[in-house]
Parts: sequence; C-alpha cells; structure tokens
Amino acid sequence: MRKTSLYLVFLIIFFISLPMLNAATAETSAPASDQAKSGAEVRIFNRTVAVLRGSFIGVSAVERAERAQEILERLLSKGGNGKVTLEEMPQGYAIKIDDAMAFIMVSEDADWLRQETLTEAAEHTMAAIQKVVHETREANNMSALLRAAGLATAATALLLLALWMLYHVRSLSSRRLAEAAHRYAEKLTFKGESLLHHDRIVSLTNAVVSACNWLIIAFLLYNWVSFVLSCFPYTRPWGEQLSGHLVLAAKSGSATLLHALPGLVIAVLIFFFARLCTGLLNGIFDRIEQHNISIAGLDQDTVRPTRQLVSAGVWLFALVMAYPYLPGSHTQAFKGLSVLVGLMISLGASSVVGQAASGLILMYTRTLRPGEFVQISDSQGTVVEVGMFATRIRTGLGEELTIPNALIIGNITRNYSRTVQGQGYILDATVTIGYDAPWRQVHAMLIEAAQRTNGVLYDPAPQVFQTALSDFYPQYRLVCQAVPTGATPRAEVMSALHENIQDVFNEYGVQIMSPHYLGDPDQPKIVPQDSWAPPPAEK
Repeated sequence: MRKTSLYLVFLIIFFISLPMLNAATAETSAPASDQAKSGAEVRIFNRTVAVLRGSFIGVSAVERAERAQEILERLLSKGGNGKVTLEEMPQGYAIKIDDAMAFIMVSEDADWLRQETLTEAAEHTMAAIQKVVHETREANNMSALLRAAGLATAATALLLLALWMLYHVRSLSSRRLAEAAHRYAEKLTFKGESLLHHDRIVSLTNAVVSACNWLIIAFLLYNWVSFVLSCFPYTRPWGEQLSGHLVLAAKSGSATLLHALPGLVIAVLIFFFARLCTGLLNGIFDRIEQHNISIAGLDQDTVRPTRQLVSAGVWLFALVMAYPYLPGSHTQAFKGLSVLVGLMISLGASSVVGQAASGLILMYTRTLRPGEFVQISDSQGTVVEVGMFATRIRTGLGEELTIPNALIIGNITRNYSRTVQGQGYILDATVTIGYDAPWRQVHAMLIEAAQRTNGVLYDPAPQVFQTALSDFYPQYRLVCQAVPTGATPRAEVMSALHENIQDVFNEYGVQIMSPHYLGDPDQPKIVPQDSWAPPPAEK
C-alpha cells in the first residue's frame, strides 16, 4: 500500500510539472519558423512579458525579442524607480523603463486571432513588465523572501495536518459506512437469503472511500504546489499557471456539463422507454411460459431465446438512437474509441457469433431440452441447460460437462429420452455370443437380466435385436426403458443391468465371447454360482 501511495504521489507531481516544463522549454524546443508564426516571447524573470510577431526595419520578430530581453535585463539590473511607461510613435508604441527605451511594439505584434488591438497589447505588456519590476525587487529583498518561506512552511504544515485528519476521517468513515451498509443489506433478502455478503460490502465501501480519499489528496497536493510556487517571485508564474489551469478546467467542465445536459436527458429518456418496452415484453413472455396465452411458434422451448433476442434488439435500437445525444459522441476521441471497439468486436466475435447462432438453432429446432438424457460425441449425460453459447450436461460419474454449441451442431446427437413412451430414457447393452448358443435362449436371458434390474420398466417390454452376424459370433443388442430419475441413477441402472447380464449368463452356463474369439477352450469360460462373490466381494 505504501509503494502504491508513493507511486501515486510521484505521478501527481509529474503531471503537475508538465505544464511548467512545457512553458520553460517552449522557446528552446520550438523551431525558428514555428516561433515566427506564433510569435517570439520576451521572457524576463521566468515571466512572459510580451509576444512579438512582426518584423521592424528588417529585423525579424525573433531577433527583436532577443534584443528586447537583453535591454530589459540591463535596465532592471540598474535599479531605479522602475516606472514603466508607454509612448505612442508613428511605428507603434515604445516601451520605456525610467524614460529609457526598452523596445518598440508595432501593429503586427497585436494578436489578431484574439481580436486584440495594438493599444491593448501594449497595455498588457506594460502591466506585465511592471509586475516583473516588483518581483525583481522582491527577489532582492531578504525580508520578503523570509516571509515567503514562512508562508510556504505554514502551508506545508497545514497540508500535513490535513493529510493526518484525512487519514483518521477515512478510517472512521470506512467503519461507519460499512456498518450502515451492512444494516441496510440485512433488509435486502430474497427467500430468507441475504443478497449482499458482509465481505463484499466492506470491500466495496473501502474502495469508494479510498477513491474519494485519493481524489482529495490529489486536490490538496495540487493546491499546495500552486500556493508554494506562488510565494516566491521566480516561481510565481508557475503557480499562477497551475491555478489558472485548475480554474480553467473547472469552468470548462461546468460549461461542458451544462452543454451536454439536454442531450444526456434525451439519452436517459430513450433508455427509460427501452426499459419500459422490455418490461412490457417480459410480461407477455412470462404469460406464455405460464401457459396463460399462446402465440404461434412460441412455446416453453423457444420463449427464452426469443425473449433474449427481442431484449437485445430493443437495447441495440435504443443505443443507436441515443448515441448522438451522448456527451462527447461528436469528438474525435469518442469516434476513435467507437472504431476501436467495433474493430475488436469484428475481429474477435466470429467464434462468438457462431456459437450464438448454433445455440439459437438448438433452441428453435428443439434438438435438446433440459432433463433429457443424450449422447454428444463420446459424452453422455442429462441436459442441465441449453445456453446461448454452450450446453451443460451432467454425467452419471459426478461430472458436469460444458460443450460448445458449435460442437453439438457438428456432431451426431443421440437422444435417449425423446422417443420413449411417456417419461423416461432408453437403456441399451450390446453383447456377442457364440453361434453354439441358441439365439432364442440368448434373447430370453437378456430379457430376464433386464427384468431383474431395478428401474427398468415392464411396459414397454425389453426387446433384443441381432444387429450383426460376425465371423465368429452374432451381436445382440438389448433395448429397454427406465424411469426418469436423473443422470446418476441412470448410470447406476446401467451398471446394474450389466451386472445382471453377467449373472444370468453364468447361471445358464453361456459364455460371453466379447471382446475377441480365437478358439473353443477346453473348459467353458463361465463363473459358477458358488464363485460369484469371492472375497473381498460380498454376497
């Protein structure tokens, strides 16, 4: 936390010093051609007293500014009364200090962009030079410097006191706000459960208080730096510049806020009507889900994706309508950000759009429904949720699989619950038995194994199909229907069915040939009934 605080203070000081660095290096870093266009500054005692823009008797503005600065420094070093006067001349105005000529301002030196006349420019220059005269005298006055140092020390002490008080106020306010938020959060319950946890409330209030605390610290540091710089003559222009930046930012922010307020109100109204429209549509969709009303093409399987699509369409339309009224929407930065977001979406949303389209296909074609037992590729389980981007299925082995919808569309899906009579799912088991076993006996044994299995229904009755006549054995497939008790019971029923098949075949002395058959053994490969449960198995 201390390192973060130090980094933040350094960043604040760095950004505060940027305007001063720019002002200090503006004259040396700008090319001569740029200075000639914008004007050459005359800087005395770290203050710009004049900006010369035109040439006079063949001397460029830059050379005039250099000569004027040298003469001003020489005249100020002499002392004297330091009285600054203006004398009107045919060429313009002469700037004098104690009746000594400093430089001449011509008509081209006026700032025509600001609609400033030469007289106004000369008067501003005279006032600035007079201020420099007072500051140079103040810089040579030890008592004035000591007074400035005392003011800076007092300001620093007040800053430290304010930071100390702010620290204690922050701790107290964090604790009080957390307690108040916790009391109100206890009232926000749903079905007896609190919607907000205590830890989250504490972290949220701490984050808000910390953000406000750092904003106040930045404001105090900014004003402290501005005041301390204003105390000393040489750094006073920097302090005035910082104060001017703060006032200008406040005026600009308030003007921008007032200008953007009507458009913001319109945007809020647009979003309000969008929220009202989605609320009305949600009421209709709720009634469809509750079977109170019916609309062609909408049922419990398609009403949820339709709700999502309609809501997304309404909010997108509202966003498009409100976009021109949002504050800053016409600025280049806002437009650049919009282009960047659109480019990121277009580059990274191809797979997302494909998954969403696959999810809509699954929902509207009713391929899967929650509660159905399916096999997708090599995964089997009960469908928990058919989402917009992925489908979740729960296997009977304690797993929950999340399958992308595009993978489901691109693979064969076996639904064991869709074709059953009533509720339930299909169980199937495949075995291979030698040709020396009568197929009628095999059918009867498989049906008996199914009937011994708890959960398998007698109606419809289990059936056996011979699905292949291989080189060494026929292939039998047992198909039966079980009760719909979830994914884990189905795995248990399937396991019990396999166990009963082995028990029945061992009882009747019929050997199961799976997986491979090479030849008839001397003794049949069966397990006698008295050996069905050797240790550590239990009978």
